[in-house]
Amino acid sequence: MTTPADPPLRFGYGTNGFTNHRLPEALTVLADLGYDGVALTLDTGHLDPFEPGLARRAARVAADLDRLGLAVVIETGARYLMDPWHKHAPTLLHDDPERRLEYLRLAVRVGADLGAEAVSCWAGVPPPGVPDAWDRLVRGCAEIVKVAAEAGVRLGFEPEPGMLVADLAGWLRLHADLGHPPGFGVTLDLGHCRCLEPLPVPECVAVSAPYLVNVQIDDMRRGVHEHLEFGDGEIDFPPVLAALTAAGYRGLVSVELPRHAHAAPAVAARSIDFLRRAAALAAATPAPRQLGPVTWPPEGGGSVAGPEGGGGSVASPIDGGGPGAPSRADTAAGQEER
Repeated sequence: MTTPADPPLRFGYGTNGFTNHRLPEALTVLADLGYDGVALTLDTGHLDPFEPGLARRAARVAADLDRLGLAVVIETGARYLMDPWHKHAPTLLHDDPERRLEYLRLAVRVGADLGAEAVSCWAGVPPPGVPDAWDRLVRGCAEIVKVAAEAGVRLGFEPEPGMLVADLAGWLRLHADLGHPPGFGVTLDLGHCRCLEPLPVPECVAVSAPYLVNVQIDDMRRGVHEHLEFGDGEIDFPPVLAALTAAGYRGLVSVELPRHAHAAPAVAARSIDFLRRAAALAAATPAPRQLGPVTWPPEGGGSVAGPEGGGGSVASPIDGGGPGAPSRADTAAGQEER
């Protein structure tokens, strides 16, 4: 249960759900709807970091954000920005990850210029035949951790179903292998928790609370990696929002619906209305039980990630699965949904 001293949660919306809008127009729509911020995916048409004049264009976006009163986090899940033929390629796991590294360096630079609360990234799916994917990931992340620390920017690494780091267990392993850097936090997608984590969603929030720097919110069903509008999945949201408040989380909680751009204004309006109602109910919801030191997986639970965290039994509705479809091993599940 929240107290009068608890500040309200701050809701944002991902620009990857507004890809049919010019960025200034998307920002205006979201501000008019009453959102507190945006999760800005650097992509074609949305502050493309590879186009000339990045500093000048970033300054314009910064001015728009300031004028509209919007906070910002930076997301790096662009699909075809770096390779017009291959989705998300290259990742840090490819033989030549330099284009991805440059994208992440530029994202940190933009994050610093915009005063972003965090810059978010993920691992990617290991290419076939790569024997040292984990080592490649650690090397690449170590470089970006250094860049971000020098820029004073926090990183939020997102466990993504079907990717090399699919769950919180994988994130904890990566954090340890990097030497527990203080600026390397977690981006927690609440839908992913329902999809594959062994604990209930509110308890996922509780155990990850010390590391939370960025939160994405969407509905989802168990074992199916499909980002759904609120009410179309299985998550009971008031206890989840209560858990975020109890955890002392003060960052953005951003709607993540990357396949709803065709109806973006209407979906964003429905989403903020739902979140406001859920937040009001959360104020009267008991906080989740207090958990001890972070250990993962919890006793009696287990991760659905495969070897090296590289994919588990998660169906993708974009790739042959769907609501009610049986779970199956599909290492591309995360890549397909995004």
